[in-house]
Formats: sequence, structure tokens, C-alpha cells
Amino acid sequence: MLLLQDPSLQLGSFKSSSPEMASLQSQESLASTLPTNLPATFMKEITTDFASERELGRSVFGIVYKGVLPETEGNRMIAVKRLAENSPVPAGKTFETEVTNLMAFKHRNVVELVSFCHEAQKKVVQHSGRYVIVDVIESCLCYKYLPKGSLDKHLYADTTSITWDTRLKIIKGICQGLHFLHKELDGPLVHMNLVPSSIWLDDNWVPKIADFGLSRLFGQEQTRMYTVNVKGYNGYMAPEYLYRGEISTMSDIYSLGMLILEITTGEKNCGYSEDRSARNFVTNVHQNWKTNEQIIHKYPSLDPNGLQQVNACIVIGLKCVEADRNKRPSIVDIVDKLNGKRVPIFDQASTSQER
Repeated sequence: MLLLQDPSLQLGSFKSSSPEMASLQSQESLASTLPTNLPATFMKEITTDFASERELGRSVFGIVYKGVLPETEGNRMIAVKRLAENSPVPAGKTFETEVTNLMAFKHRNVVELVSFCHEAQKKVVQHSGRYVIVDVIESCLCYKYLPKGSLDKHLYADTTSITWDTRLKIIKGICQGLHFLHKELDGPLVHMNLVPSSIWLDDNWVPKIADFGLSRLFGQEQTRMYTVNVKGYNGYMAPEYLYRGEISTMSDIYSLGMLILEITTGEKNCGYSEDRSARNFVTNVHQNWKTNEQIIHKYPSLDPNGLQQVNACIVIGLKCVEADRNKRPSIVDIVDKLNGKRVPIFDQASTSQER
């Protein structure tokens, strides 16, 4: 069992249930039957030429579509991320090599990449009043289809729409996935775009981190320039990443903290152009979630154990979004805290957040 420092803060276990094991077996079967590199014509066929009604979601680098495989593949579904034409995609073998490496990543809280498309196609475009034929690279990343879609589609309803136990399960799963990316690979993989739309949910509410390899695929500086210039992603970028171009695992921790606070409170982080690191949102959490009475008002059915869990997640989230990155916990600290270990970096935060 997973415990916080007090036995009353019981968090449950990370063991897979039988439905999840069956889902994993289906996913492995899909990966073994699909070719590694799929043709562009096949991508268009299974998405009905990238029809708007097939759209599942959007992120910085492209649109995700539902793809329905042909009868020979059992009419199964996959999620097809069509990368935007102006994405900083490297040419040729670099793309194929990097994507093939990403396909080897296996973790229950990371979306598994099962195939891809990277093919030059002719396209007619207008240039200086004339129509000309140019080469356009069609690049797609194919993932296992997850029926509940992305976290942002479920997060901001009232706190009774998703139970606290489910919210806690999502928080733990995201932390485990980020632990894998930061600590369990040959070197840390900085996500750089950890936002609600990059967290996908399976039919058991198990969270899976998507878009995790784009910083490696496109290069960190290219990824930073792209994400910083997209207006829709205000509110999750650490100040040092946004304003000084400093890229580290601590910038992911800042984004994780925002996610933990949003999942715990059910409130939307409304970063805007004058507050792109959402400091106003952080201030509101400090003010509105500092007493047990305030928490119970938001979660009327919480038992004492759940109340302690909410308290703990608020403490963790607020520590993650410290403006000074040196004051943030590592993902190891966070997982240790969720596992009931004493973590010195949280002691001061716990004191300041005393209920």
C-alpha cells in the first residue's frame, strides 16, 4: 500500500488490474501487426482524409485524429497525430531513427507509439500569383487509441463529476510516468509541454503521458521556441523556461505542479499574456484551499482520509510551482512523498500550509 507520512493518508497501490493487463496485451498485439512506417495514403484512408469529425484533440505540434483500421486489422482504432506542416521536423533518417527509438519506450503511464508516417508528397500551392508544385512532408505519429481522450476534456467540471479517488489516481499515474521520463531512461527526457491535452486517459482512468518525445525529435530549442509562441499554452511554462530559455527537468516539475493543482481543485489555470506562468492562479490556490473548511466546501463527501490526501496534494502542487526552480522538488521527491516517505524539501511547505 502507498502511504503518506500519516497512516490516514492511504493512497492505494500502483498494481495493474486485470482490465489494464488485457488492454496492454491488445496494445502489444497492435504494435506487432502494424508496419513500422505507414504510407501517407493509408493515414488518409483510416482518418477519412483527416476529417474534422474524426478529430480527438489538438496540441502544439498538430491535431490528433481517430483512425479506424481496416477489417484485416480487426477494425481496431488508433490515434493519429498529424504533425503541422510548419513543425520543426528534421529531414530524412533523423526523423525515422528518433521515432524508432521512441517506439521502444514502454511504461503504463506513457502512451505507446506503435507506428509512424514520414513521406514526401507533391502539393499544389499558390506563390506570387502562380500555382506551383512543392514537396511537403506528411508526418504522423500513431498511438494506441484511448477512449476517454485527453485530460482537459474532463478536468474542469465540478469536483463531484470525477471522484476524488479517481483524481488521486490520475495524479499518481502522471507522477509515475514523469519519473520514467526523468529517471528511468539512459538520460532524462524533458517533456517541455506537459499540459492537460498531453495527458490521455484509458477506459479505467489510467493517465498516459503523450507528446513526450517531441523535444527529442525536434530538438529542445526548436521545441521551446514553438511552444512559447503558441498562445493557447499559457499557464504551464516555468518562468525560467519562458523568459530565459532555461531548459531542465525542473521546468517539467513546474508544469506538473500546475496539473496537480488543477486536478486537485478542479479549477482552470487561466494563464494569459500578462501572466503566462499563471502566478495569479497559484495565489488563488494559496488563498482558497488553505483550510479544511474550504476543502470540504469543494468536496462535501470527503472522509478524513480523503481530506488529508487533498491537503497533501495541495502542498505538493504548490511546492512544484515555486518561482525559484531550486526550491522545487524533483520527481523522485514527489513520488517518495506520495509513497509516505519523509522528504525534507516538503517540510517547510507543510508548515506553511498547516490546517
